[in-house]
Amino acid sequence: MHSLSPIIRRHTRQIQVGTVAVGGDAPISVQSMTNTETCDVTSTVAQIHALQAVGADIVRVSVPSLEAAEAFGEIKKAVTVPLIADIHFDYRIALRVAELGADCLRINPGNIGREDRVRSVVDSARDKGISIRIGVNAGSLEKDLQKQYGEPTADALVESALRHIDILDKLNFTDFKVSLKASEIFMTVAAYKKLATQIEQPLHLGITEAGGLRSGTIKSAIGIGMLLAEGIGDTIRVSLAADPVEEIKVGFDILKSLHLRQKGINLIACPSCSRQNFDVIKVVNALENRLSDISQPLNVAVIGCVVNGPGEAREADVGLTGGTPNNLLYVGGKPDRKLKNEELVEELEKVIRDYLAHQTTG
Repeated sequence: MHSLSPIIRRHTRQIQVGTVAVGGDAPISVQSMTNTETCDVTSTVAQIHALQAVGADIVRVSVPSLEAAEAFGEIKKAVTVPLIADIHFDYRIALRVAELGADCLRINPGNIGREDRVRSVVDSARDKGISIRIGVNAGSLEKDLQKQYGEPTADALVESALRHIDILDKLNFTDFKVSLKASEIFMTVAAYKKLATQIEQPLHLGITEAGGLRSGTIKSAIGIGMLLAEGIGDTIRVSLAADPVEEIKVGFDILKSLHLRQKGINLIACPSCSRQNFDVIKVVNALENRLSDISQPLNVAVIGCVVNGPGEAREADVGLTGGTPNNLLYVGGKPDRKLKNEELVEELEKVIRDYLAHQTTG
């Protein structure tokens, strides 16, 4: 099974979000954002732990008030994943979360106010080794740009970003990343492509307000995938009106599909038809649930009949093809044993876990 990606990534400056490198030759990181009330420290910490459990590299937390900033400090003590503090307008909140250990500040310099306030935030970030994310959104463009362009456009998004970038450039601060998000795919893609030719900093990809689990996944996979396929993008966030845990899962699935990052089980499965010799959908759903804790990369094929089954099964690390009277299991590209329908899930899980354990121990 091919694992190397033909994609040549755009060369960028590398920055740090806590212990996670973003840009340069670092793996593309996957992040999400908590949707709990930040001042509810217990619930927010629990959600961050759930995100970590499915592989989140970075988590963003909204900090809308000084009270929330104090809660952020408590949250930071209770987790190990790097945390981004999401702040709008109030420079005092940025200064406080910087003191309390934020790994990155999501704050647009042009929205903070007076120059001395901007400088104080940037100086604090520099002194503490904290990176900054500039986040431009089609729904909150500056009023003069809305008037100038009439409606959100890719050019308007880029112009807004360059205003904020110019402020950081004048303050000689280079450890930042940029996002240019819209809910419209083509606008978003065009904006990122344009900005990618003008700055050396890493880009945070996402389709904002993408929708619910199904429609949002599709829009995000198309938009983020179009950019990643051209080598653009260093960290991604899939924005879904769903459990944030799903955002992480979808993010890794997008990277896995493009061979940009291998994490967990890559499940190759047929859609099933009347030729199937076992209930493919039932087996695949059971395996996905049972194997969700695995972070090691592994290609597993589950094919219901002998038309495509043997070919796919031989190419996978572990493969199953339907057959009569029994199904055939392949391990490492070779036929291993025959399995009855009623033992498929149990045996497949055992074989997969044994295979990974053997890889780990050598």
